[in-house]
Amino acid sequence: MNKIGFDNDKYLKMQSEHIRERIGQFGGKLYLEFGGKLFDDFHASRVLPGFHPDSKINMLKELKDQTEIVMVINAADIEKNKVRGDLGITYDMDLLRLIDAFREEGLYVGSVVLTRFAEQPSAIVYEKKLKTLGVKVYRHYPIENYPADISLIVSDDGFGRNDYIETTKPLVVITAPGPGSGKMATCLSQLYHENKRGIKAGYAKFETFPIWNIPLNHPVNLAYEAATADLDDVNMIDPFHLEAYGETTVNYNRDIEVFPVLSTMFKRIMGESPYKSPTDMGVNMVGNCIIDDQACKDAANQEIIRRYYNAQCEYRKGNDSLAPAHKIEFLMEKAGISLTDRPVVSAANIKAEQTGGPAAAIEMPDGRIITGKTSPLLGASSALLLNALKDFAGIEDSIELLPADFIEPIMNMKRDCLNDNSPLLHLNEILIALSVTAVNNSNAKKALSCVPQLSGLEAHSSVILSQVDEAVFKKLGINLTCEPNYQNQKLYHK
Repeated sequence: MNKIGFDNDKYLKMQSEHIRERIGQFGGKLYLEFGGKLFDDFHASRVLPGFHPDSKINMLKELKDQTEIVMVINAADIEKNKVRGDLGITYDMDLLRLIDAFREEGLYVGSVVLTRFAEQPSAIVYEKKLKTLGVKVYRHYPIENYPADISLIVSDDGFGRNDYIETTKPLVVITAPGPGSGKMATCLSQLYHENKRGIKAGYAKFETFPIWNIPLNHPVNLAYEAATADLDDVNMIDPFHLEAYGETTVNYNRDIEVFPVLSTMFKRIMGESPYKSPTDMGVNMVGNCIIDDQACKDAANQEIIRRYYNAQCEYRKGNDSLAPAHKIEFLMEKAGISLTDRPVVSAANIKAEQTGGPAAAIEMPDGRIITGKTSPLLGASSALLLNALKDFAGIEDSIELLPADFIEPIMNMKRDCLNDNSPLLHLNEILIALSVTAVNNSNAKKALSCVPQLSGLEAHSSVILSQVDEAVFKKLGINLTCEPNYQNQKLYHK
């Protein structure tokens, strides 16, 4: 387990050098559309073991003297309070969070663009808020029949109506809180305005996945399809690249479908298209930094299975249809894998059958499986966590890290004073209790010191966990899956 398959240091160097080359190709000014997550890219770190979740932001820091960030947000998303599913916060709040995060890394955020601005009341209020906070704000407007009516789009009544974004750096990174924000249109609008001003500038796109220079059905690329199953993204051979160069490369359907339109726009704006294919537009060097292909394949196969369980749970929670799960089933067939390839699944479910209650399992670095069961004092996840920590610390299984006379008063407080109908301690409470116990208990202290070793382990629960416990697993870096079942038949679950 945890075998390294990706050279992160090589990636940082190669990626920053390649972007510098692309800036030079366009005479010193590049608008770089940045898709995916700049911060905390845990998907990439899971499917490319060795890839650091903050690799992309660190790569940009290598170029920070040349880099300016422009944040983009769709005004319609502000109006409807669109929420990021992974963080549970609205796009407008996430944009503020991202600006703070960029600034903390020493990167310059020049402005915010409100795209598809149509006098939405909430967008106007948000614009005022940004300006009060000292952030420059620009408006970009809807263009009828975008992107089909190229004559209108590339005109003073199309891109020409948009505010010109004043930028000062050679590399302008266009990024957003989520998809559908209008990043590409913002880049093209800027090319139009720069060209009218006689300023040389170019466009490029950064997408980590799909990886263009590994096979179409490589598990890493299939894992990307699994991750975007709800968006109907499909990996495809780039036909334009194959025709132009005789080389097989991988892209995805949306970029391939829109490329002829983009190419025509480039010709209208710049006189000629600098690219012969969607693949040409990209600057992603990730595929060149895979050093153990099998390690990445194994990691990606696990990610596909995890995505399947997540899709099933989202359906059980009433948040989605079964379509994403069905698509991922098809991807599993392509990859030649099944649920039995995830050992913790059968271990947790067998334990649940044996005990008659919720159970959980975790796979240790040496491949051994440790389980946890539900008891009057501990939920299955809490028992699992403590058992894994005892194993790491070399503590005998019979030793109690948290004695009953320590847990029961906390449970009584939750039930009697806080009116909690589920007084069993959540994982965050278990860790706090363990921290307190560690002051006078050497075993608890040893176990607590092993918490960082949990990161990267695989775990499975026989039931859907509470949001609190799921969040703790995520913070600990444990890759959790759950059976799409609740512990009880209630309609409301915390």
